[in-house]
Amino acid sequence: MKRYFITGTDTDAGKTLVSSALLQKAQQQGLTTFGLKPVAAGCEHVETDNGLQWQNEDAQLLRQYSTEQQEYTRHNPIALQAAIAPHIAAEQENITLSNSDLLAACQPGLGVAADFQLIEGAGGWLVPLNNTETLADFAAELDAEVILVVGLRLGCINHALLSAQVIQNSGAKLVGWVANSLSANMEAQAGNLAFLSQWFEQQQIPLLGHTPYVAGIDRTQPQQLQTITDCLTLPTA
Repeated sequence: MKRYFITGTDTDAGKTLVSSALLQKAQQQGLTTFGLKPVAAGCEHVETDNGLQWQNEDAQLLRQYSTEQQEYTRHNPIALQAAIAPHIAAEQENITLSNSDLLAACQPGLGVAADFQLIEGAGGWLVPLNNTETLADFAAELDAEVILVVGLRLGCINHALLSAQVIQNSGAKLVGWVANSLSANMEAQAGNLAFLSQWFEQQQIPLLGHTPYVAGIDRTQPQQLQTITDCLTLPTA
């Protein structure tokens, strides 16, 4: 089993889009896959066989593109209602997030046998779980290799370089990065992409793909994701 942790330069960088496409890419290469979203903030009530359940759209996509589909809670054990920072959303629901509790909640999902296991964080690398722990601590416990999704927009160079350096300084292995277009006007971001491509190459961190802008993925139209999937390669490290 290969296990990867997907993080982004910030919120809405495109983690779920890239994660879903990587799961699809792995499947197309004959691998079994499993996507896990440990904690998701921003959920809605969904009617299930067991009654109403809080579910998150991003986690639903990871589940949809997993070959090893499990009950929803194995793909997303902690589903929070408000679409805000997870530790704040948890406080509003009188839930205490901690690294140890999150690891325990994720054990059923982490135990799913798959060739390619992908774990998507929330927001950026240092998103808090509480006043002393972050999702970076969680990723370290997993001993997973890291993929960084860079949302191409104003300020992304600073965000990308800081994220990459902190990830590497933590001892985690950064095995690749993805440049994700957040606007159809790529001319405005060409300079950022050129600089980042050169910088990451100097750091010997491979570019796994440059994905074009998409307004969103309709879960009922899975063929929409193929455009993104075709732009990506799986990590080889």
